[in-house]
Amino acid sequence: MNERDEFLEKEFDFSKAIKNPYAKTLKKQVTINLDEKVIIYFKNKAEDTGIPYQTLINLYLKDCVTNNRNLELTWK
Repeated sequence: MNERDEFLEKEFDFSKAIKNPYAKTLKKQVTINLDEKVIIYFKNKAEDTGIPYQTLINLYLKDCVTNNRNLELTWK
């Protein structure tokens, strides 16, 4: 056990701790390649709303999942 863990165990009582009820809904960090126009679009929306652009992208994608939206692809 390292010193930090010993300090925590001495200073705090974790015997009545409960698991985080939101742990299953935590976000997972990923790397994704987006078109520059997409990033600019969401950054502009972020300025308008005061919500970080990454959060806006997540909210938009979550809305697609919630509403089971299907992509309409047209090949040129």
